[in-house]
Amino acid sequence: MSIICDISGVLRDVASLMLPRTCLACGRELLENEGCVCLACCYNMPLTNFAKHKENPIKLLFENVLPVESATAMFWFVGGTEWQRIIHHFKYYGRWFFAQKMGEWLGRELRDSGNFEEVDLVVPIPLHYGRRLRRGYNQSEQLALGVAREMGVKYEFRSVRRCLYNDSQTSKNYRERWDNVEDIFEVRSVDKLRGKHLLLVDDVLTTGATMASCASAIIKACNGDVKISIASLSVSRRIIDGR
Repeated sequence: MSIICDISGVLRDVASLMLPRTCLACGRELLENEGCVCLACCYNMPLTNFAKHKENPIKLLFENVLPVESATAMFWFVGGTEWQRIIHHFKYYGRWFFAQKMGEWLGRELRDSGNFEEVDLVVPIPLHYGRRLRRGYNQSEQLALGVAREMGVKYEFRSVRRCLYNDSQTSKNYRERWDNVEDIFEVRSVDKLRGKHLLLVDDVLTTGATMASCASAIIKACNGDVKISIASLSVSRRIIDGR
């Protein structure tokens, strides 16, 4: 047994020399006890702390358009910074595994907050199959897996699908973003969702339009017999400032 442990240790050391583990945020080489983000970046991450408060700006935003039980986003999305790079690493560069790790971090925050205890099912925001084929995965699914694992609840990704291939939201203004996601989701398995408290999970909230469109499709399909909570890994300050 000790020989096997010694060999595995040597292989791990060789792998770290050939492919050093680096922080998703700052790029610094990670220490052995650090995860995908170094301790310094964890300490400096611009956390919102919204999950600790039942009433917060994210919940207020969605209450204006649909009924929500709880809502939060973990950290502020700041363009051109290391916090944007964290998202881009797993959204565009194939590092899907790190989406799960960030989802676990988000899941621990939700679990410890006490405001998401009644969630029955974690549901990721679907990606259109065409975009999923090109990317190879849906980053929101990977996030949701990590969230569900840490919260100790079930995970469901087949019941809702994105039925229309809409243009990217990145270059659109506020009104165009809402128009761009109207009626793009459909529910395929109502029985799996009806009567449940669902937690919808996505990576970035910019206007809330995509999340609201998905939630509205679910509520309509279930004839209102469903509860919705919302969790995003990050949020743009514009969504709070109303710009």
